[in-house]
Amino acid sequence: MIELVIDQRRRDLGGFEVGRVLPFHSHRMVGPFVFFDHMGPVDFQAGFPRSVDVRPHPHIGLSTVTYLYDGRITHRDSVGAHQVIQPGEVNWMTAGRGITHSERFEDLRADGGRMHGIQAWIALPNGQEEIDPSFAHHGVDDLPTYESPDGMWARLIAGKAFGAEAKVKTHSPMFYVHWRLAAGAKAQLPAEYPERAAYVSEGEVEVDGHAYGAGKMLVFKPGQPVVFTAKTPAIVMLLGGEPVGPRFIDWNFVSSSRERIDQAKADWKAGRMKLPDADDQEFIPLPETPPPATPNPMS
Repeated sequence: MIELVIDQRRRDLGGFEVGRVLPFHSHRMVGPFVFFDHMGPVDFQAGFPRSVDVRPHPHIGLSTVTYLYDGRITHRDSVGAHQVIQPGEVNWMTAGRGITHSERFEDLRADGGRMHGIQAWIALPNGQEEIDPSFAHHGVDDLPTYESPDGMWARLIAGKAFGAEAKVKTHSPMFYVHWRLAAGAKAQLPAEYPERAAYVSEGEVEVDGHAYGAGKMLVFKPGQPVVFTAKTPAIVMLLGGEPVGPRFIDWNFVSSSRERIDQAKADWKAGRMKLPDADDQEFIPLPETPPPATPNPMS
């Protein structure tokens, strides 16, 4: 039933820790999900340094979604979007042929508070990697929820699953779900997609007779439903879908073509990619040294 268990790899981004899960050396993607970071949890004191902010940087060939359990992030991008990301909402940015954006922490810097969430990248399918860049915000009313009497609560963040469909526009068959489970609650992930995984953000769950705690991603074999039992109160993210084919990842760029990534790197280095109008006074330069095998989009 379980094909692989991936442990998050914690890394410090200068006062802010993330746990890198995807890409993993032996399992680069789950459906179209090509990148998955667990941000925090961290409790910020008011007045923390601006070095924690993510300065303007570029993307191609993907959609990004930052989903928060706690905290607030201010998003600004080169198509003119300026939106505060809040817990339980979806801000879906499609890079396509190229976009730049920043993620700032003005609200938390002013007041202090907890930051905790997931940043994911979804690779665009063949034939749509070069679509026009765009940004869409979806409040909680656009995201179907379900609650069972025995302590399972679910929100469909994007895609189709459990007979429901979120209003977020996606570009290939996929699903992304937030589960909140009370201790003792049972929940089942159906077998409708060929590639599926579950990431335990908090607590502990039992699957197929084994217990898995926070920071572990369970990648499932196709063809069988998966039953979860919460051993403690738990938060679980479900993700997957149809595969889109292999992708190259280099720094913040995703593409089916190595040459296209080389072009994007050259464009960024030469200043040919427009910065956000509302945040154009600084940017993250192209790394001069070869990036690590699992590049960090927030450096």
